[in-house]
Amino acid sequence: MLFSKLTVLSFIQNNNFKTQPMVSSDIQVQFFQYLKSLLPPYKSLVDEISDLLDISNDSAYRRIRGEKFIDLDEIKKISQYFNVSLDQLFNLQTDAIVFQGKLNKYDNLSFDAWLDDMQAQLEMVNSHKNKHIYFLVKDMPPFYHFYQEELANFKFFFWKKSILHYDNLKGIKFSLEEGFTQKYKEACSKITRLYNKIPSTEIWNVEGINTTLRQIDLYTEMGIIQSVDVSKKLYQCMLEIVDHLEKMAEKGKKFGINQEPSEDSLEFRMFVNEFIIGDNTFMAEVDSVRITYLNHSVLYFLGSRDPKFNDSMFVSLENLVKKSTMISSIGEKERNQFFNKLRKKILLRMEALV
Repeated sequence: MLFSKLTVLSFIQNNNFKTQPMVSSDIQVQFFQYLKSLLPPYKSLVDEISDLLDISNDSAYRRIRGEKFIDLDEIKKISQYFNVSLDQLFNLQTDAIVFQGKLNKYDNLSFDAWLDDMQAQLEMVNSHKNKHIYFLVKDMPPFYHFYQEELANFKFFFWKKSILHYDNLKGIKFSLEEGFTQKYKEACSKITRLYNKIPSTEIWNVEGINTTLRQIDLYTEMGIIQSVDVSKKLYQCMLEIVDHLEKMAEKGKKFGINQEPSEDSLEFRMFVNEFIIGDNTFMAEVDSVRITYLNHSVLYFLGSRDPKFNDSMFVSLENLVKKSTMISSIGEKERNQFFNKLRKKILLRMEALV
């Protein structure tokens, strides 16, 4: 779910623009203020611009203050480096909402690239001092599948075989012993650690684990899972993750599976909304910037930093929170009821296995 780089190069070339200054120093100042908001606190905008444009710090300062105009060649370099669009660049007041993202290339590198992108986005969020993430859950967030190697291995197999259509998996059955490389183990460990280092608010529904359960069901029925024992193990992994989620909700903290929260554990707010099934909308607040990620093509996300759009999305999430039941830290009765419903779904499937 990493933003892909968008540039203004094709726009400039297609319109036969010549190098010229921006039309307003006010727009330029606002633009650099926006760029500054994208940087983590430990980075200096002056140093970034100076290195990027190969100019002195004094020249960078004059551009940032609007005393010297940036030309279109510099605009192109800046847009490429900071992943900004032409609409953002000129602060146009339009109804357009700018999104960035990647698409499935349907090759045997797609999944690894997707996994790297997920890690990069979490690293980006973690690079900021003030951060919070919001998740409107339709399917159990991918990070939780990564707690259990066997379940992560199954999800990776399913995504590659049935979503990304890897040719080398045609006719192959899933087994616990194959496919889960050392790279995948390290990636899962790192991604779960990164996710647990960010305070979060998640809005769930009792349907939140259905997708993964249905995937196990289907592969079992189709004979794609090697044996009934493997299916039982996957359901057992789901039970253990549900138990861990309940434990995090009880403590109101995020921490690793089979561990206890520490003084450094971050806030975990969990809500249940019985009326709305989420759509996997993911929002990150990093310092003064909000980024909304919308799910598409099952695995992929499009992201937007558009302020108007993100402010509207945040209000929508706040309203959903107000109409939901909090089951983290408080609400023991509601918490027990919710997690017992999830466990019942899994246990019924385990009992049905022959």
